[in-house]
Amino acid sequence: MRLVGPNGEQVGIVRVEDALRLAAEADLDLVEVAPMAKPPVAKLMDFGKYKYEAAMKAREARKNQINTVIKEIKLRPKIDPHDYGTKKGHVERFLKGGDKVKVTIMFRGREQSRPELGYRLLQRLAEDVIELGTVESAPKQDGRNMVMVLAPTRRKADAKAEQRRQRDAARTDSDELADEPATDEVEQTVEPAQSQPEAEQAPEQA
Repeated sequence: MRLVGPNGEQVGIVRVEDALRLAAEADLDLVEVAPMAKPPVAKLMDFGKYKYEAAMKAREARKNQINTVIKEIKLRPKIDPHDYGTKKGHVERFLKGGDKVKVTIMFRGREQSRPELGYRLLQRLAEDVIELGTVESAPKQDGRNMVMVLAPTRRKADAKAEQRRQRDAARTDSDELADEPATDEVEQTVEPAQSQPEAEQAPEQA
């Protein structure tokens, strides 16, 4: 077999017995890393440490993995202006956080015969949030509903990093304020009162 040392150095082609002896002398394990190679490849390593490091790397990869989340906002074709502003604020918050947003227009009764109302409303919303997101899926009819999907202009990982930076900056400012010495004495400047001219003084009572 072809033997690789613990630091990746090439030992060469050796017999299995010799490889096992070298592993025992170095107090390491002999691990076959490429059994299908010609000849097979084995490596001297601390197998317990290798498994631990592999598990830590997998855990870190899962920790850094960003899951795609789709938020949903539901509107009515004849939505009140105030309600529209509230819903638009939610969409902006989701897009800033790096999440996709599924916007659904719900038609009821005779509203189903006026799909252009929902289409115009979705177009208006897309234009209002154009700085934060783009239309990933154009408005389309889905039964009694009309659906549009907005995608954020920046990745969720970047949004999360920005939020962490803002939190760290706010925490730093708070710590700096807490470290400032408190001032117990307040200096006051009192100007001396000017004496009134005799002509302006109140006359004495006779």
